[in-house]
Parts: sequence; structure tokens; C-alpha cells
Amino acid sequence: MILEIDPRRPNPRKIARMVEALRKGEVVIYPTDTCYGMGADIFNKKALERIYQIKGIPKTRPFSFVCADLSDISRYARVTDFAYRVLKRYLPGPYTFILEGSRQVPKMMLTKRKTVGIRIPDHPVCLEMVKLLGNPVISTTASMADEIFSDPREMSQRFGKQVAVIADCGIILPEPSSVISLVNDEPEVLREGKGSCEDFE
Repeated sequence: MILEIDPRRPNPRKIARMVEALRKGEVVIYPTDTCYGMGADIFNKKALERIYQIKGIPKTRPFSFVCADLSDISRYARVTDFAYRVLKRYLPGPYTFILEGSRQVPKMMLTKRKTVGIRIPDHPVCLEMVKLLGNPVISTTASMADEIFSDPREMSQRFGKQVAVIADCGIILPEPSSVISLVNDEPEVLREGKGSCEDFE
């Protein structure tokens, strides 16, 4: 199902339909400030496995996830005073920050080092969806192999009934988020993307 949503004024009913699908353990495609993401409730193991299956990637590769706000992040990661200042300055924005995960995070979401990748994209549709759901959603690019999609209509043709809802907010030219590790309060640029990394180098 394609839902056309105005990114400037998201229709609450349409956001609710996306959240309803997530609560049922379905996979949805949603917009972010860097690309279209493919998401599911991080606490639904079958939905997480479904995304691995759709994308054809090994389960050993952990996903990052989207939180609603800074207080939400503190539930799922260890946030030091230093990390909090960084997060407050750069989020919402095109960054994925790596932090030490908390006990709230499902094991499937943790790396071998017990860290997590967390995003707060600067996109109202995405944020309203996560807020209404009440917990984070998976943040992984809506892609197959090396093909990354920018047009919701193309995604509808490619994924078909594998996803329950596609939020159509127009074309989004994909540009990856910058990935910054804040583990041990030692900033490290792991991937330079849309977000400026000058302050972390």
C-alpha cells in the first residue's frame, strides 16, 4: 500500500496507519533526511528477520535504529555528559551515532562490542511515526544489493507485498548518514556522509 503523505504537514491518520502496520509486525518504508528507510518495530523479532530476508543480507549485520528524541536515546544507550552535548548539537540530523547499548536493546540489535547505532532523522514523517509507536524502528536503507531506491513507485514495484506500507513523500535522492562513534567519549568518524564531519576529525 502506498500512502501519499505531505512531508511538511503529515496527516495523522496516515501516520497512524503506518504505526498500525508496525504494531502488527509488518515492514514499512518511510522517509528520512538521507534516504527512504525500511523499518520494523525493534522488539518484533519476526519483523527484524523479515527485513534481513527482504534485503538478502546476513543476520550477523546489525541494524541501527531511529529514536524519537534525546530522552528516548537514553533508554537504549549509555549517554555520558559528553555524548549528550554532541547529540543535542547534531540531532535531529543526517548522522548515525554509535553508543554503548543498554539492556533495553534486543540482542539482535547489538554489535559484538555491545554497541548500537542510533538516528534521529530530521524528517517529520519519520519522527511522528516513531513517537506514535512508542519505541524505536529499524533504520536501514530501502535497497536491494547495490540498488538504492529514491522513488516510492519504484519501491512499490520492486518490493510488492513484502512490505505493508510505503510512505510516499516524493523523490528522495539517497545520501548516506555520517556515522560517528562516541564510545568511551572518543569521537571517531566511521563513515563520512551527508552530515559534516569536520568537528570530529
